[in-house]
Amino acid sequence: MEIQPWRIPWLTRLVYSQAFEFLIAFVILMNATSLAILTMPDLDPSVREACEQLDLICFAIYGVELVLRILSYGKRPWEFFKQGWNIFDFFVIAASPIFAGQTVVLRLLRLLRLVRIFRFLPEVRVLTSSIVRSLPPLMSLAVLIFVALFMYGMLGFYIFGEGDADNWGSITRAMTSLFILLTLENFPNYLEAGVAISPWALPYFLSYVFVVVFTVLNVLIGVVLNAMDEAREENKQRVMRMNQLSEIVDDVELMTEDGKISADEMKSLREKVAAMEKLLEEK
Repeated sequence: MEIQPWRIPWLTRLVYSQAFEFLIAFVILMNATSLAILTMPDLDPSVREACEQLDLICFAIYGVELVLRILSYGKRPWEFFKQGWNIFDFFVIAASPIFAGQTVVLRLLRLLRLVRIFRFLPEVRVLTSSIVRSLPPLMSLAVLIFVALFMYGMLGFYIFGEGDADNWGSITRAMTSLFILLTLENFPNYLEAGVAISPWALPYFLSYVFVVVFTVLNVLIGVVLNAMDEAREENKQRVMRMNQLSEIVDDVELMTEDGKISADEMKSLREKVAAMEKLLEEK
């Protein structure tokens, strides 16, 4: 891990060490277990008190962790808040004392603490990046799906509205029925009821299934998968660049550790520095 010059090196290595992160992940899992036990009916008062005490201990550990991580930024603590996960951690931990008197909000914040376990999973960064990448095309697809549901909803209202007012009696009911049909739930029931009302039911439902359910939703899934592949490739390239940069730094330190640099070493050193600059520009 590259440590910026304005950070506290030993503290940064501590809070981002594998052992420290495993400890916090273990605390989160213990906290999740205690919250799950508290939902049990007819719980023994002593067990309930122990779980509540464990929850307080976990919260104290979270607080210490948060303070250490902020302190690791040394003279520039505001840099801590430039990362999304750091802002999330700060909110769910710092907001708990503020909402101490509001039971529902406090319980929600307790649950949000458990989401922090995702910070320790490497694939989460890739998944988060893929979701962000897929948002623009997903918004376009959402508009397309809405227009398709509206058109099929109006058509369904004209075909089935009089015979099945509960499901097709208005545009809102028709679009609700079509939204449920996106998962093909109760499709045989809708089809059977529609056929009893109009002969147009069969082409109506079959075209809806093939055009909207199969085609559009498969495109939706394809957009997300494509964004995920791009995010994985970007993460792979980033890791490769960091490894190459680390190798170059090691080579430079090896050449300069004796304090003497020959002409060949100077030439090689210049090539290493040029390669390092190129890698830093690609980042």
